[in-house]
Amino acid sequence: MHDLKREEDLAILVAIDNDSGDIEWSMEELAELAKTAGIKISGTLTQKRERPHPATHIGKGKLDELEEMIEWADPQPNILIFNDELSPAQFRNLTDRFKCNIIDRSILILDIFASGAASAEGKLQVELAQLKYRLSRLSGMGKMLSRLGGGIGTRGPGETKLETDRRHIRNRIGNLEDNLKEIRKNRDNMRKKRKRQGAYVAALVGYTNAGKSSIMNLLAQDDHVEVADKLFATLDTTLRRINLPGGSEILLSDTVGFIERLPHHLIRAFKATLEELQHADVLIFVMDASHPQRDAHRDVVLKTLEDLGVTDTKIIAAYNKMDKDPALPLPRDSRLETLVEMSAVTEEGKGELLYALEEAYNGDKIRMTVIIPYSESKLVSYIHENCEIVAHSHEEAGNFYELIVDEEGKNRLAQYQSLEV
Repeated sequence: MHDLKREEDLAILVAIDNDSGDIEWSMEELAELAKTAGIKISGTLTQKRERPHPATHIGKGKLDELEEMIEWADPQPNILIFNDELSPAQFRNLTDRFKCNIIDRSILILDIFASGAASAEGKLQVELAQLKYRLSRLSGMGKMLSRLGGGIGTRGPGETKLETDRRHIRNRIGNLEDNLKEIRKNRDNMRKKRKRQGAYVAALVGYTNAGKSSIMNLLAQDDHVEVADKLFATLDTTLRRINLPGGSEILLSDTVGFIERLPHHLIRAFKATLEELQHADVLIFVMDASHPQRDAHRDVVLKTLEDLGVTDTKIIAAYNKMDKDPALPLPRDSRLETLVEMSAVTEEGKGELLYALEEAYNGDKIRMTVIIPYSESKLVSYIHENCEIVAHSHEEAGNFYELIVDEEGKNRLAQYQSLEV
């Protein structure tokens, strides 16, 4: 049996260069992912190809070259990491040829999530994504999975039976989905409660390692959210209260960062968590101003938001890490309404970001007083679920409310407006 348990995981990175992007940057990111997973890099191999080889991903000549790299390396690598998703046939053929553990970019990301998820919800979400990925590739990965003794690509479920028995996997997936549906239901109830209480939610979003957690700690004036110079340091949703310059209090939410080619199984599994973005009142899009691929990162995040159905929410662009002397001028984008230059390290731009949040908070809020007849119980329910109640009393003519409402609320309540205060 080929045992992957050893003091150090060592890998060769393998990629196809089809001229569709910056292969050098892509390999650097793959190396960073490997580092986050605790893997050291022995070497890299790339091949210029218009499309991957259907049977082995790379061509015969490169397979021979890869075999020589493994043979002559000292110490010999025990993992081959492919930068693209491998098909079941590619997994099977590569596993037959090499004694190394064969993993692709998706397995690597899933492994990082499996080792980093701390909450019960996060662990359920990652396990669901892993099982769905493995089920879809069982015919090609069966031999490889059956011989693994632990390590990269095997963190999470942990039972060999789960990896080889389709029926058992499907049953486990069903159980996980039921549990996550209950969590999603609880999240919906919490959101409704926050809405009834007039809570305004700003959600941090951005490419992984852009500095979202650092900005959350800066705005919330605490250091309870983990900050690390690595990919996917934050996996579980975090919620903090912050005060705006005018005295209003809002909620700030932080969750997992995005990355190019984030596995779709992972996005679906984290649906309950990512829905926080759909229900946020404003998004703070944190970008690493100093990163050479900042434009590509921006496009990946905006495309992911589009895929999640988040297209109409106001976005504040926060260009972070300005202390690292980024290339100027900063790129502008019509999809980003407000731009703030800042540094979570030096606190430059903190005030500007808070004022931008306050402007967004006050932008479509209207204060009004209404008297709702006692017969209009549905309208009373609407007020309690969707409006911020400043004052409430029972009058002879009906329920008196002093409210802070959005444009929709103003239109629905206009006929009941009162001049009393």
